[in-house]
Amino acid sequence: MNIPSKEVTVSPAQRNTMQIVVFRLGDEEYGITIDQIKEVAITPPITRMPQVPAFIAGVSNIRGNIIAILDLGEKFGIPLKYSLEQNEKTYTLVIDNPEFKMGIWVKDVPNTMTISRADIEESFFTGGNTQDQSYITGIVKRDNRLIILIDIFRVLSSQETKQYFTKAVAE
Repeated sequence: MNIPSKEVTVSPAQRNTMQIVVFRLGDEEYGITIDQIKEVAITPPITRMPQVPAFIAGVSNIRGNIIAILDLGEKFGIPLKYSLEQNEKTYTLVIDNPEFKMGIWVKDVPNTMTISRADIEESFFTGGNTQDQSYITGIVKRDNRLIILIDIFRVLSSQETKQYFTKAVAE
């Protein structure tokens, strides 16, 4: 039996919008496109690992999966006003792609936002920083807010990804 496929129509307005997950690091807001995030979970206890860079907070058991937790504040050199030792509720944005799985540790509840592609400024001042900032894909201008839009898959170098986050392959 052949069942006809249902064609989904997308309006021009829908093609020109995207959903992002917005979270705070220090005093700034950051956004990641929703398609890069598998889930948001309350952060379970994090176990620190020896001899890893400071931007890796440790590992955590999220829904039966042991994943490395990335501290973006540390990676970006942003002093944060909270630490893992505090017993406050924090959240983990779980990132899962074919090459690696990791979590991003954030303090406040992340929110989703639908933005227009016209709200994204792709040309902006980077401060003359000599470090690679290709992970910054734009700045979202919404009301009186500026949200730094990042591509989480570019935050880590390929060497860092292979060394700390690559999924184990069963042989």
